[in-house]
Amino acid sequence: MLARANRVVQPADFRTAVRRGRRVASRVAVVHVIDHGIAGPTRFGFIVSKAVGNAVVRNRIRRRLRAVGRDLLGELGSGNDIVIRALPGAHEVDWVTLHAEIVGSIRKGVMTR
Repeated sequence: MLARANRVVQPADFRTAVRRGRRVASRVAVVHVIDHGIAGPTRFGFIVSKAVGNAVVRNRIRRRLRAVGRDLLGELGSGNDIVIRALPGAHEVDWVTLHAEIVGSIRKGVMTR
């Protein structure tokens, strides 16, 4: 589980990241990255809609996305908000593919700011 300090929880923060952040799309998700320019922890937020699947599928995808975020916390700089929106079909790919695509999208979004 991600620590509370590493989670985007406020709806306004989600809106800001989605509307103003750099957008990187992959086959399984859309990643929005926004740099606040202030020292603070990198935070992750996840959007998994009913279009992805039933509750069991959505929760599995959300757990997998949190695991990817935990893996990347040490690599990313501070002050980033990263919102990951899972796309329908994300549940059909295996863990290795999901991890590789999300990591690639996040790195691309963070490096190109």
